[in-house]
Amino acid sequence: MDQASEKGLIFIDGSGPTYATATTFQETLLAAGAGISLVDSVVAASRVSKDPPVAFALIRPPGHHAVPKGAMGFCVFGNIAIAARYAQRMHGLKRVFIIDFDVHHGNGTNDAFYEDPDIFFLSTHQAGSYPGTGKIDQVGSGNGEGSTLNLPLPGGSGDTAMRTVFDEVIVPCAQRFKPDIILVSAGYDAHLLDPLASLQFTTGTYYMLASSIKQLAKDLCGGRCVFFLEGGYNLSSLSNSVAESFRAFLGDRSLASELDDPSYLHEEPLKKVKQIIEKVKHIHSF
Repeated sequence: MDQASEKGLIFIDGSGPTYATATTFQETLLAAGAGISLVDSVVAASRVSKDPPVAFALIRPPGHHAVPKGAMGFCVFGNIAIAARYAQRMHGLKRVFIIDFDVHHGNGTNDAFYEDPDIFFLSTHQAGSYPGTGKIDQVGSGNGEGSTLNLPLPGGSGDTAMRTVFDEVIVPCAQRFKPDIILVSAGYDAHLLDPLASLQFTTGTYYMLASSIKQLAKDLCGGRCVFFLEGGYNLSSLSNSVAESFRAFLGDRSLASELDDPSYLHEEPLKKVKQIIEKVKHIHSF
């Protein structure tokens, strides 16, 4: 970061496609600090309301690829990992459930808590996408064995696949884990129009995810829930999908039918998705 301040723009060696400018360090501190502030806010709100608002950190740079030793994949600090530890240490929220629905595997978050039984990391991502991690048999190690769940989705998976994954995998895992807070790495790059992958989520998919996760938090942990913006590389689909998430949080009706064009969609590989779900259920015994 000192080099970036001096030179104005640097490529961070060994980090994948990650650059830093003269202002990056301050921006990364703000991004990580936003998550910490929002944990404070939802904890405070949950003390006075049984249905507190969901928090959303609209931040750049994102964080879920940043590994404990440094930057990676556009990410500098692990924003959600920092918030998870903060929730534990400052608020006594021992059990943290992290959902990562970015199209890319959240390898940094995965690595940070791979041996930690009190933080459950669940990632859905496109099989074979950057950074090549997140295999189905990566389940944690040591005391943390079983507290990491990776579900790589085949290309072409869309709304039906994700709804099925939510109902058959995410909900039962969260119910069994009994979290004190839910944190979400909300990447919007699984959208059909996003250029960096080949899943076919729609804005309606993201409305469903936001609404369902809000309800899950209300059912399991007093409504304590913070979303963190991760990927999203088509500005139109990114902005529409984030706005749909806010509509879901507020209980407003979805505008997805006006935003999504079903003519772009093709048949999902639901047979493959079902096989992957059954394999995950077998590995994790539920």
